[in-house]
Amino acid sequence: MAKGIDDVRRRLERAASALSKLGVPYAVVGGNAVAAWVSRVDESAVRNTRDVDILLRREDAERARSALEAAGFVFRRVASLGKAGTMDVFLDGPEAKVRDAIHVLWAGEKPVPNAIEFTPELREPESGDGFDLVPLEDLVRMKLISFRDKDRMHLRDLLAVELIDESWLDRFPPTLADRLQVILDDPDG
Repeated sequence: MAKGIDDVRRRLERAASALSKLGVPYAVVGGNAVAAWVSRVDESAVRNTRDVDILLRREDAERARSALEAAGFVFRRVASLGKAGTMDVFLDGPEAKVRDAIHVLWAGEKPVPNAIEFTPELREPESGDGFDLVPLEDLVRMKLISFRDKDRMHLRDLLAVELIDESWLDRFPPTLADRLQVILDDPDG
């Protein structure tokens, strides 16, 4: 188990270092971002995640690909699991599985064709522990847009350490605020 956790962390750090080295703007999103935010309040409340999600700008796609391939990652476009559309990933080597990859989300685009909102633009990231981290409000927005079981769990994790609360409802359009209300009404899931 510890090796799996360490592998994800090393993959994240390698990707972040490669992107930073070439000056490619990025932000870590997804479960690693939730873990980073939660750890700022309560390290014992952190959940592990199996992959690395990174937000990039489409205009930086070629530079990002060059940076990540130079770090040993292999680009693939794969079918999104359980969803319509495709996903760009960088496998951790030619024999790696998609779950052992860097998953790319594109700033200002729909994460899946039927998403109700676009992902946030890549703004000034927060400083994470060795990587650039998506601002908390953008992370919450992304979790509300996707709103899968794991996204709802991540939102509950943020709620449990009081990083979000009912005052956040006004930050989002009604469709997303309604989803946040679901979490606020049932914090234990």
